[in-house]
Amino acid sequence: MRPDSPWRNADFRALFTATSFGQLGTNIGYVAVPLIAVSALDASAGQVGALATLSTVAFLLIGLPAGAWLDRMRQRRVLIAADLVRAGLFASIPPAWWLDALTLEQLYAVVLLHGCATVFADVGSQSVLPRLVGRADLVRANSAVNTLIAAGTVAGRGAGGGLVQLLTAPVAVVAAATGYLVSALRLTALTRTPAPPPAPPGRATRLGPQIAEGLRHVLGNKELRALALTSACTNLGSQILNTMFPVLFVRELGLPEGVLGLFWAAGGIGLLLGARCAGYAARRLGYGPALGLVGLYLAPAGLLVPLVDRGPWLWVAGAGWLLTMFRTGMNNVLGVSLRQRMTTLPLLGRMNATFRFLLTGALAVGAAVSGVIGALAGVHVTLWVGGVVLTLAFLPVLLSPIRTRRELPPQAEEPAARTPTAESEA
Repeated sequence: MRPDSPWRNADFRALFTATSFGQLGTNIGYVAVPLIAVSALDASAGQVGALATLSTVAFLLIGLPAGAWLDRMRQRRVLIAADLVRAGLFASIPPAWWLDALTLEQLYAVVLLHGCATVFADVGSQSVLPRLVGRADLVRANSAVNTLIAAGTVAGRGAGGGLVQLLTAPVAVVAAATGYLVSALRLTALTRTPAPPPAPPGRATRLGPQIAEGLRHVLGNKELRALALTSACTNLGSQILNTMFPVLFVRELGLPEGVLGLFWAAGGIGLLLGARCAGYAARRLGYGPALGLVGLYLAPAGLLVPLVDRGPWLWVAGAGWLLTMFRTGMNNVLGVSLRQRMTTLPLLGRMNATFRFLLTGALAVGAAVSGVIGALAGVHVTLWVGGVVLTLAFLPVLLSPIRTRRELPPQAEEPAARTPTAESEA
């Protein structure tokens, strides 16, 4: 093991293990909840779209202030509380199912509140990571975490589809809740999570100005803005597709739930491979070319996904989905590493919250758009809209200064003191 490897850090190992169980719970729930809505409650395309929208709309509602709050809080406690809340919410579904009292309204409430807890879990984990491993090791740490997330997508969504098909949806939801409980337990092993750094003299401490500072940092920097736009477009196109997949596979094509789980798992394999190849591509091509050129070369794969059907076309669409998610997995590692290196420690929470607001807000918009188009024009038109958006998502990075960046930027340093009037552009 290398002397500077993040795996030598006990806190990183604890965070990694907790994230693995949390991702397992998230991905099992991702499959199980919409399948419950479609198969048990006969939800329409519009209702499935509403369910997916509510699962992510929390990032639009509280995403920005969550970043400012997290910059003031001990993030270990927040991460544990978020997992416990998510476990409790999923655990409420099986009793209602078994008592024949489950309604769409309950599922709406569960996914909305689950999304609120996920805001704090996602922003908190991305903000605590640089404090645990040090910025010099960010690429290796982010590669490990994003590989884990991709593996969780493979295992969780594959397991979710299989559990729903073999043991019914309530058992799958119980498994998801258990994953969150184990994650919370593992997070108690974090022993050296630093306290949030004090604000430098002259920095505004009110919530509004702090949120605005995070927005200026991301949107005022051409490279960060391009990363945000590309990732938001990727999420928008992916969510338009993902929202309609349960309706397409189960209702229109009449395929077993397990096939949908395997299709989603193919995307997880792509994420896994992309995350593992990100460091190699950055060393060979440079960080900017790896982001821009790989996106350009793999862009046509997004147009294969709407071809999904029975028989050979299922394999063609699956290959397109895998390649598209490969691009996404590579972008996740390199993009997160770049933005963390370009951000000072006191701004990490707000920077991550701004990205999550834009990226997960795109998921909420994508789900709503998918539901509306699905209800008005049909499932297949919706798939083509999502495929086109996903295909063009690479353009903001390719057309920005980031395409020429060969190396990670120097570590962003916090000035010793500054006044509000002397604040420079991020």
